[in-house]
Amino acid sequence: MARVQTQVEELGGDRVRLKVEVPSHDVKHAVEHAASDLAQSLKIPGFRKGKVPMPVLLARVGKERLMSEAVESHIGGWFWNAASNTRVRPVTQPEYDYDLPSSSNDAFEFTAEVGVQPKAEAADWTTLEVPAADAEVPDELVEHELEALRGSVAELVPVDGRGATEGDALVIDVDGDEGEAQRDLVVTLGAGRLLPDLEQGLAGMRAGETREIEYALPDDERRTVEVTVKELKEPVLPPVDDDLARAASEFETLEELRGDIDARLREQIEEELEGEFRGAAVDALVAASNVEVSDALVEARAGNLLRAFVRGLEQRGIAVETYLRLSGESAEQIQERMLDEARRSLSRELVLESVAERLEIEIDDDELRAFIREQAELAGEDDPDAVVEQVWHSGRHEQLRTDLRLRNALDRVASEVKRIPVELAKAREKLWTPGQDKPEGAAKLWTPGQKEPA
Repeated sequence: MARVQTQVEELGGDRVRLKVEVPSHDVKHAVEHAASDLAQSLKIPGFRKGKVPMPVLLARVGKERLMSEAVESHIGGWFWNAASNTRVRPVTQPEYDYDLPSSSNDAFEFTAEVGVQPKAEAADWTTLEVPAADAEVPDELVEHELEALRGSVAELVPVDGRGATEGDALVIDVDGDEGEAQRDLVVTLGAGRLLPDLEQGLAGMRAGETREIEYALPDDERRTVEVTVKELKEPVLPPVDDDLARAASEFETLEELRGDIDARLREQIEEELEGEFRGAAVDALVAASNVEVSDALVEARAGNLLRAFVRGLEQRGIAVETYLRLSGESAEQIQERMLDEARRSLSRELVLESVAERLEIEIDDDELRAFIREQAELAGEDDPDAVVEQVWHSGRHEQLRTDLRLRNALDRVASEVKRIPVELAKAREKLWTPGQDKPEGAAKLWTPGQKEPA
């Protein structure tokens, strides 16, 4: 859909009037679509449904009805396109006023009065104190990485005199109850790549043994397979020394390898902590700004989140009823979770929009194209410029423009709040007395553009 031209007039009382101009080619498309729908619904002697020529259709239904059908079926989309492009957040149904277009070759103008979400007024974020944790790499994390490296170069030796246990590598043949067969599959017990029933069934099996194993699929369907263990091997781990460093990495010494592991883990932890800090910073600003979100907006966002959640389950072949049974959550608990997430994300968006307006942050086309190109390159796309044009043609660039604008606002907030040690924040928390509101824990950082639950 093309970008409609829109003017916004503040009416007071959290109401605005949008004056919208729809391009002529969008009007033409709407008229053609309406004509097709009418032709499908009418029975006109001598013509098949959907094959009625325009002059005959106009003679039968009249020009006014055709134009009315075109406008009524498309004005909602034009309105929401206009609202999105002007950063207006409607919370009531719009009241339209317009004259029907005289032809499909003319532009179309209409006005829409609507109640909107009041704009947030961001507090002075430079006065806020936000706890920031220092990155620490526990020794056990380094040892865990070293153990993983040992496993990657471990020698597999045949096992005699015992059954399979966690960590063993098995070569198996599988014959299904529906005739399918797989040969020489290599599996590792405890790696988490098999269904729990299969893991349990393979445990204790010896080389040369055959066993029938019943297992349940995610949709609760049960199947049976016949499994034969052809080989059973166990890993023999090498010692943790310089030879391990040379065999499993580009380093010559164990000390160098440990240093590299520590540095990589520290970078990952710092990135995670920075994300948590940014979330805490914007949440602190929301609280200080007393942001109130319309229930209508919250319910609409929560509905979108819930639909996305259900689609995600369906794509993985999991029925909602199955998920509820396995997770132990009730439908009411999921709905409440979506409402909480919707209110949190909307509060963050509103306060960051206020920050962006105060700082006059805007994203021009060149900056937006550079951002899309950079993301395409990071994703390994062969032709980043083609991705830019595809995003632009689809109209998704406007949502990305908004995302980038809010991200820049969040960058500014996170850089200018006062970072304080976590220990100091905890000490102040202990000084809380009745009548004061305890600060809520930082939730996972909302990223501009993100509409699904974390």
